[in-house]
Amino acid sequence: MTLQDKLKEDLKSAMKARDEARKEAIRVVMGEMARSDKKQLPDDEIIRILKKLIKSEKEMLEKSGRGETSPFIAIIDAYLPRMATEDEIGRWITANIDFSTYKNKMQAMGTIMAHFGSSADGNTVKQVLQNFSA
Repeated sequence: MTLQDKLKEDLKSAMKARDEARKEAIRVVMGEMARSDKKQLPDDEIIRILKKLIKSEKEMLEKSGRGETSPFIAIIDAYLPRMATEDEIGRWITANIDFSTYKNKMQAMGTIMAHFGSSADGNTVKQVLQNFSA
């Protein structure tokens, strides 16, 4: 089941359960998805939309001084894949990256991000690389 299908199913369930917070959060996501020209979006694109929505919600909360989290963020965050930890990234680098093929270790970032995709945050990968000693 694609993420888009899961969102549609969850919207139906939220409507039946009269879960207003979940229903509204999913509708916001689906509204953002509707801005695309495509009918069916790949999961990577939906994950990008989810991250963008979470980021803008956090910025709005920060500006208004209402803390760092909200029910909206919790609902949307549940759809994001589990992020790779620094330790997992470090182990994969040790097993798969030969730094002698790069001028500097930061050039390996593209290869690492291609492997982890949306399950690794670019800032986390950068931090692991900066602290990495091959």
